[in-house]
Amino acid sequence: MSDKLPVTILLVEDDPGHAVLIQKNLRRGGIVNEIVAVEDGQKAVDFLFKQGGFAGDPRTGPVLMLLDLNLPILDGYQVLTLVKNDERTRHIPIVILTTTDNPHEVTKCYDFGCNIYLIKPVDYAQFSESIRNLGLFLSIIQVPQKG
Repeated sequence: MSDKLPVTILLVEDDPGHAVLIQKNLRRGGIVNEIVAVEDGQKAVDFLFKQGGFAGDPRTGPVLMLLDLNLPILDGYQVLTLVKNDERTRHIPIVILTTTDNPHEVTKCYDFGCNIYLIKPVDYAQFSESIRNLGLFLSIIQVPQKG
């Protein structure tokens, strides 16, 4: 029996249609983990630091974040910087999931500490397939159990 805690996936996506498609296709890709979806960067930070609307949240297990860049309140770059510069959260794996394909932005995200950068295809079928494949990938990776 494993003593590993289940990984919660934090989906940070402001487009409700994309959020639904991402969750649906992650499930199709084999993901059974809890998915917590928030629509802005501040709520993502609140979830991770158990503040604001997430004060007192009982979740204590590891987290993997799927992060859009173009978000209200705090954008993805700000979230990435806050998470990677805090000792409590710096080991959280962060997958950037965005429509931005500018090479400068890709480099910037890796410089800020993202672990994976994926471009959301505009085409529905390609988008769905990419997320299913992401689900398959996420189902086999290991994330830190502490931090």
